[in-house]
Amino acid sequence: MSIADNIKNLKAEIERLNVRLVAVSKTKPVEDIEEAYAAGQRVFGENMVQEMAEKYEKLPKDIQWHQIGHLQTNKVKYIAPFVSLIESVDSLKLLQEINKQALKHNRVIDCLLQVYIADEETKFGLSFDEVIGLLRAEGFTEMKNVRIVGLMGIATNTESEKQIKNEFYELKTFFSGIKQSFFRKEASFRELSMGMSSDYKIAIEEGSTMVRLGSNIFGQRVIKHYKNQE
Repeated sequence: MSIADNIKNLKAEIERLNVRLVAVSKTKPVEDIEEAYAAGQRVFGENMVQEMAEKYEKLPKDIQWHQIGHLQTNKVKYIAPFVSLIESVDSLKLLQEINKQALKHNRVIDCLLQVYIADEETKFGLSFDEVIGLLRAEGFTEMKNVRIVGLMGIATNTESEKQIKNEFYELKTFFSGIKQSFFRKEASFRELSMGMSSDYKIAIEEGSTMVRLGSNIFGQRVIKHYKNQE
């Protein structure tokens, strides 16, 4: 199946459920992204700043670029002029830097707070308590150039569907509580980014509004490696 066919089939499957598709294009060549773009895909996810910036320069400007990987504060300035959504905010320090760089470009950058839900030490993210602490932190309400529009979480890489389901359920429950406590009057707080190629169907069942799919679209092949970025 072609990239275009994959896009068409996935969109038919998830968009009727009001779920958005983020095509994870990290390590994929510009040609593959152009094929997905021609098939109607406009939202792409990258985890390396240098790679995203290079692709931004070469590709149509109506693409919405999502930063989906761990983001170092010293790299924010490279994507601040154009990034559409930063899905991986995992500290107040990072949020402050995004606000600072967004201000320089007279932008408001949408962000998701990444919540740690997996039973794995290798994953990044804030604990439930840390999310609440960040939202209550002195100075948070003074940041006018960032907008928290939801939460993101990555489930444990396991064969246990029950465990994955429970982790997504807990994040959806937490999302609802945060919405009620901190963003009740803000319609913009509505995104729950959960689900990747192996578990997106479970994520959608548990309330995801946005799934991040790569191999389901582009296949497993890796064309190009970007070095010395992180």
